[in-house]
Amino acid sequence: MAAGGQRRARAGPAGAGRAGRRLAGLRPGDLVAFDLAPGPAWIPALAAALEAGAAILPLDQRLAGPEREALLARARPTHVFEGEEVTSAAGGIPVDPSVALVVATSGSGGRPKLVELTRGALEAAVRASAETLGSGAGDPWVCCLPPAHVGGLLVLLRGVLLGAPVVVHRGFDPAAVASEGAGAFVSLVPTMLARLLGTGADLSPFRGLLVGGAATPPALAERARAAGARLVETYGCTESCGGVVYDGRPLPGTAVAFGGEGEILLRGPTVMRGYLRDPGATAAALVGGWLRTGDAGHPAADGRLVVDGRLDEAIRTGGERVWPEEVEAALADHPGVAEVAVAGRPDPEWGERVVAFVVPADPARPPSLDDLRAHAARRIARFKAPRELVVVGALPRTGSGKLRRRALGGG
Repeated sequence: MAAGGQRRARAGPAGAGRAGRRLAGLRPGDLVAFDLAPGPAWIPALAAALEAGAAILPLDQRLAGPEREALLARARPTHVFEGEEVTSAAGGIPVDPSVALVVATSGSGGRPKLVELTRGALEAAVRASAETLGSGAGDPWVCCLPPAHVGGLLVLLRGVLLGAPVVVHRGFDPAAVASEGAGAFVSLVPTMLARLLGTGADLSPFRGLLVGGAATPPALAERARAAGARLVETYGCTESCGGVVYDGRPLPGTAVAFGGEGEILLRGPTVMRGYLRDPGATAAALVGGWLRTGDAGHPAADGRLVVDGRLDEAIRTGGERVWPEEVEAALADHPGVAEVAVAGRPDPEWGERVVAFVVPADPARPPSLDDLRAHAARRIARFKAPRELVVVGALPRTGSGKLRRRALGGG
């Protein structure tokens, strides 16, 4: 056992014994809810269930009782894997035999959707990532993202499908993660990267730090590279098996296009089968073989994808459209700002006004609105600068670290 409660785990016959025996009775079409805490037991259990052809519904261990029951009521799994037992679930409904994972989205924009991912999509995602990164069976990975979310699952699947050694952490301990860097890859969200940098650790031993789940502020990326990080900024979503664009370039097999209002469209073998038992939502999201992401973007001069932000989070102020992420990037390196988020609030004159929610670096001396506006005006047009400042102790986030922007607006 290493510090922080993590173990190095590898999928394969030696590690799959007990989990395999308990999961061997599952069949294609079965949906098994994994009520399993983050840890090394995940890899042999995941391998055994996939070998049996069953689909897995990971349950986030941080859910409150009513949230957990609501998720189970919607998903209707046929079985539950808890502790060391597999039990049949009353009222369970089988899924399509091609489905390997049913993953709840982060719910940052409302009620989580249940995404169906096939075995073929998972294999395509792992292969394309490995080809782009130049990683293989002998290259270690560090898993410190929750296995209930697609980012953590894809790290574990590198162990299951590639046979890569995976260090599975029971939670996120920045110092423990930093100590595992020698030749390893790690997947993080930007908040985790900031905390990793806060340890003062040299990040150069890591072979690669993949950062996704939200936009990485340019100032944060610059700090990480100054600390020796080989940073890979990823873009994707649960519906695409996680990141399918690395540093603005699509992975092999993935195509990117743009729809109305610059909506980013994705196509390729990693795209979801659909939303579980929700044909209406599936038809709205999958149009002509393209996945509508709900994000806006545009191609840079060199052809790389630039992600502007969520279409439904754009701030309409004075007839102009302002992307919160652009304002956040302009404020993030202010010396008085530890964290910042931007959202719109109704305004009788402008329609909406830009509001900055700031966690101050020094709570006793928060920055002023005038100071922030002047700082932002060096980077962005003045109409994009915040017209209101709200000082907060922390920003609301989902269990996977994504900002819950809708929890900020409308005040």
